[in-house]
Amino acid sequence: MSRSEPAVDTETAADAVRAFARGEPVLIHDAADREGETDLVYPAGAVDPDAVARLRNDAGGLVCVALSDGVAGTLDLPFVRETLDHPAAADHDLGYDERSSFSITVNHRDTFTGITDEDRALTIRELAAVAADPDPEAFAERFRAPGHVHLLRAAPDLLADREGHTELGIALAAAADRPPAAVVCEMLDDETGGALPPAAARAYADREGLVYVEGASLLAALR
Repeated sequence: MSRSEPAVDTETAADAVRAFARGEPVLIHDAADREGETDLVYPAGAVDPDAVARLRNDAGGLVCVALSDGVAGTLDLPFVRETLDHPAAADHDLGYDERSSFSITVNHRDTFTGITDEDRALTIRELAAVAADPDPEAFAERFRAPGHVHLLRAAPDLLADREGHTELGIALAAAADRPPAAVVCEMLDDETGGALPPAAARAYADREGLVYVEGASLLAALR
């Protein structure tokens, strides 16, 4: 077995599903031959201001809310690249995948600036509520764009189409009987500025009493 192919651990994958069902975050490392990043992933409906503080302080990447393709389609949420009429949107080559999952950015209309821990937590929780019962008119009434929470649109067939954190988060939410909305945020290394190494991410999970799981284990359990 190569270093890029970690052992599949179905027990840990089951632990991740149970933790997500309880509203707890989990750490997911996608794969060494993909992004090679560990994301801190929350069920969106469980996010409060303390969770947002943890995401920005302990993870440090971009706080995004992944939505299922079905929800995004019902709400008419596009891939943002398709909406851009600018040369920078051409030749969008990625080293780790065929395309980006980015959709629009939003704030809930009851927020002020949208960026505070309280504001982002409100926006994220309300996105989970919308994902549980998507209604295009209600979405437009409750959210405004642009905003401070980035939306991601998952692939239609999830892990059969794409093996990114977007799809892993939505598949985990489905297995945990949660609405199809998951917060993902990359864990960064304060010393190097790069992705937090898996060993360091696992150590963080152990210190915080959280589940760390390899993407390969989730793929085997959730496909």
